[in-house]
Amino acid sequence: MSNRVVQDVWRRESPHILAALLRRHGDLGDCEDAAQEAAEAATVQWVRDGVPSDPRGWLITVASRRLIDRTRADRARAGREEALAVAQPGDAHTAPGADQATVDGDDMLRKLVLCCHPSLSRPSQVALTLHAVCGLGTAEIAAAYLVPSRTMAQRLTRARSTLRSAGAVFELPSRSDLPARVASVLDVCHLLFTEGHTRSTGAALVDWNLAAEAIRLTRQLHCAIPDHDEIAGALALMLLTHARAATRTEDGELIPLAEQDRSRWDRDLIADGVDILERVLPRGHVGRFQLQAAIAAVHAESPTWEATDWPQISILYAMLDRVAPGPIVTLNRAVALGMASGPQQGLDLIAPLLDNASMRRHHRTHAVRAHLLEMLGDRTGAVDSYRRAAQLATSLPEQRYLNDRVRRLAAGS
Repeated sequence: MSNRVVQDVWRRESPHILAALLRRHGDLGDCEDAAQEAAEAATVQWVRDGVPSDPRGWLITVASRRLIDRTRADRARAGREEALAVAQPGDAHTAPGADQATVDGDDMLRKLVLCCHPSLSRPSQVALTLHAVCGLGTAEIAAAYLVPSRTMAQRLTRARSTLRSAGAVFELPSRSDLPARVASVLDVCHLLFTEGHTRSTGAALVDWNLAAEAIRLTRQLHCAIPDHDEIAGALALMLLTHARAATRTEDGELIPLAEQDRSRWDRDLIADGVDILERVLPRGHVGRFQLQAAIAAVHAESPTWEATDWPQISILYAMLDRVAPGPIVTLNRAVALGMASGPQQGLDLIAPLLDNASMRRHHRTHAVRAHLLEMLGDRTGAVDSYRRAAQLATSLPEQRYLNDRVRRLAAGS
């Protein structure tokens, strides 16, 4: 058996394992460490002996024993030992008992709400929840926040320390605290979907499981709070974007939007997304997710790339830039502006991003610049920018696509 099997089990089970440990031991950092130690033990024992019949129970048992050992070694927390010992599951290879059945009944959305703790800033809530509950790696979360992995690792460590210093208790929030928690949970769902839609690293462009889970959680949140406009907008955005997923690769190679077979787009998802959007937009407040969904709807309803209403998309991006400005919005707006008004206007818009250290390290900055330079007819400049984008890309399908653009332009095709 390969380590890949262990990794697949870990990705699927880690949120449940962490939730079970948190119920018995309130320190998130200790629980994460114990769960990681259990995963490391699994890579040795499972490769040698095979996956146990109840891998979740095995991991919870091993992690619980690690916590007990740590508690015994720490006299200051000796009082927790008895509670942990009583809550410890049975033998690793036995069927789950009543305690495990309770874990199975836990709601994933509830775990997200619990872990977005008010003692942390909103970005720290989101980052730590993505790591601890959703199982995203430090590098993946760092990519979402446009920072180096080392920087994100330090932020996660500080967040755990803050929780520990605050004596954080993981319990459902009061009614007054709920809106802030919901906003953080929505950010978690959106970033989870973004990573599923376009993996930041690795050999696959799409992680179908991540994208589907993000949609499921957002739909569940929408059912729980149907009048929340931004939840509705986020759900519409995910559905409209995911409708294109099956056409974004062919034999593992990236297919850009302009070349996708639109007859294969999922029309049911598009209709669902458009219906949600048409119900929420007239209600008044228009937030960033609704605007992004409106942009996705324009693309989804365009019969061809050439027929795309780029002026409308440019206007929507200008609105989004006022509501939720950021470098990624600027990049997307530059593409739309380049298509609607000419590539030089797009290039002028992104020029300041090249003075930003984070964006100078981001492959999309150079990829967008290359695209606009290619439109402008500057083949040499486009080749240089495509080549730099390929060097910075950590997703293999994106890297291959960018290198292919270099070869095609260099060859004059």
